[in-house]
Amino acid sequence: MDAPCPDFSHETAALEGGFTCVVGVDEVGRGPLAGPVTAAAVRLIPGCIPEGLNDSKKLTAARRQELCLQLHACAEVSVAHASVEEIDSLNILRASHLAMARAIAGLPTKPDFALIDGHIIPVGLQHKCRALVRGDSLSLSIAAASIVAKVARDAIMVDLEQHHPGYGWRRNAGYPTKDHLAALLNLGVTPHHRRSFKPVHNILYQEISLTP
Repeated sequence: MDAPCPDFSHETAALEGGFTCVVGVDEVGRGPLAGPVTAAAVRLIPGCIPEGLNDSKKLTAARRQELCLQLHACAEVSVAHASVEEIDSLNILRASHLAMARAIAGLPTKPDFALIDGHIIPVGLQHKCRALVRGDSLSLSIAAASIVAKVARDAIMVDLEQHHPGYGWRRNAGYPTKDHLAALLNLGVTPHHRRSFKPVHNILYQEISLTP
């Protein structure tokens, strides 16, 4: 049985309930060992929604790029990040929520209702929110945010690979793949690695332990 595609029902319910600016919010990059965590907030305009929006993981890179361009042309879009330093100091969950809050704050129109991917609503948001588990498979706005965030973060990792070749970030986006872990052992830790994540921390701790 095919998985259901996201639709606009959650947004429609909010609009019919009296809210005027409904946005979807998602993040990407909680699992990688390197790079920022990236969030996007998207307000879709009814009657001008690109065809084929879906969970970014279900789309090819080429299709994500195409849809991302369409979204930037016909929707209100904001992208924000939390840095490696913020991830290490706050923890990845709080850093992800910080990136989400920054993305929402960056929208040209202040939202009054946000659909948040996941089961936890970031603290401090000054408007109505609803958390949706697997929201990128349920809500078109969240699916749109997942696409925009994925494209933005992948571009960052491609750029970082040019400055730090050998880790395969163009292919693995900083996730702990076999080649990335091998490069960590052979090439060492870069400034873009998350020192609070166990594989990176263990290498650093080992280096400190072996220092005379």
